[in-house]
Amino acid sequence: MNILNYVYFGFVGLGILFSFLRILLGPSSADRLAALDTLNVVLTGTIVFLALVFNNGLYLDIALVYGLLSFVETVVIARHLEGKK
Repeated sequence: MNILNYVYFGFVGLGILFSFLRILLGPSSADRLAALDTLNVVLTGTIVFLALVFNNGLYLDIALVYGLLSFVETVVIARHLEGKK
């Protein structure tokens, strides 16, 4: 791995940290849901980057399934929050 990979993973770590803090400290449920969706997008992108680093296409399949499941999760939670009003 070269230095750019370490820089990338450092920024990803910061993004995960900030998203996780917003999930814990978010003032509203909508903010928490947006932070969860952001966290899922960052993790999906990280899995795709790992496919590039390790030169393994299996990670792309995993990223696709994870992305689909995280989208369904976001829609279900948003519908649940919408029904609470």
